[in-house]
Amino acid sequence: MKVRYLHTMVRVKDLDASMAFYQLLGLTETRRIENDKGRFTLVFLAPPGQEECPVELTYNWDGDDGLPSDSRHFGHLAYGVENIYDMCDRLMKAGVTINRPPRDGHMAFVRSPDNISVELLQIGESLPPAEPWASMPNTGHW
Repeated sequence: MKVRYLHTMVRVKDLDASMAFYQLLGLTETRRIENDKGRFTLVFLAPPGQEECPVELTYNWDGDDGLPSDSRHFGHLAYGVENIYDMCDRLMKAGVTINRPPRDGHMAFVRSPDNISVELLQIGESLPPAEPWASMPNTGHW
């Protein structure tokens, strides 16, 4: 039996804010579907050159008030990054919550505007511990 990864879908409440977050991570829009009858928009974003590994943002035009506000049951998305310290610095300067700083030079967890946990992993060997990250406490659960 052959299985192929297609995508991961997350519901978003503010499409513009969510797209800005994923673009800060380096993802680009690969496809968009506007469904007037169903009153929703699907936006697929992926790392450049990895269009086969998208995240699908689902935005319901009439809102999602009936959905749980805590997305912890989802788990998380994970992306490898070239320099975890630079990425976390870039995200923090843009107002993104860093729940688990990259103290070990290897792993961090950040939050999307929709409370989706995103794991960032250093590609290759871990970077040496560096300040200010090495002494930062956790700001939440991941």
